[in-house]
Amino acid sequence: MAPNSLAEVRESEASPAVAAVYAALREATGVPLVNLIWRHLATLDGALDWAWATVAPALRAGLVAGGRDRMAGALVLPAVPDVTLAQWQAAGLDAATLRTVRDIVAVYNRGNQTNLVMLTALRRELEGAPLVPGEARAAPRGAPRGAPVGPPLATVPPLPRLAELAPEVQALAQDLAARRGTSPGVVPSLWLHLAHWPALLAALPGWLGPMLQAEPLRDARLAAMALAEREADALRPHFAPPGPAPQREPMLAALTTFTTVQIASMVPVGVALDRVLPKA
Repeated sequence: MAPNSLAEVRESEASPAVAAVYAALREATGVPLVNLIWRHLATLDGALDWAWATVAPALRAGLVAGGRDRMAGALVLPAVPDVTLAQWQAAGLDAATLRTVRDIVAVYNRGNQTNLVMLTALRRELEGAPLVPGEARAAPRGAPRGAPVGPPLATVPPLPRLAELAPEVQALAQDLAARRGTSPGVVPSLWLHLAHWPALLAALPGWLGPMLQAEPLRDARLAAMALAEREADALRPHFAPPGPAPQREPMLAALTTFTTVQIASMVPVGVALDRVLPKA
């Protein structure tokens, strides 16, 4: 399988201007890392600044968090197997490691859910799609309902690079990515983060059961997309584009891939992973 081929600007490599946008994203979402879609937009001249300026008002007002919470609450998924604490311990996860894995899953769930709603709206803005108000606009006077962003989430270990992993660990991460059935060249950052524990990556196909099988995952992805679409047009009147979009076509292509495949798949997978984690 091809290595992870999506261009990105990692947080450690960001210029001062890019780092400032990354810091604003972290502050506005309470997520201690910057998700891959934003790191990719940083490679397109002017795209990161334009996208951030456009979505920032809705994000800072809590409107994205409201949509995120409604989407996550409405998502219906197939049952996943019961995984015992002993099984997690057999994969080499002691109590301290389990806390770290819980933190990582919480970070990606909040980030992916936030981005699916917010970037679906941004994609429709770039498409010039007509506003089709969804259920989210049923609040008084048609205004979308806000919600607290949530407290800042815990800092997580550094994100490994795919090429730096041992070949057998690369294969585990790529196998998980391939189960999505689309965009096989992009390994989701969640799998790279969990590559700190190769035995965990090896166990996940069995533990997540139907959520990593083609048909149930496709259905869950489409359900997440539909819920995000329902929220998206409630956000768009609160966007503030600073002018014509730079790099419109490559930006639209990236947003389409992420909101219909990458993030849309990882939202239900992340919810399912949270369900099989032993609770504190």
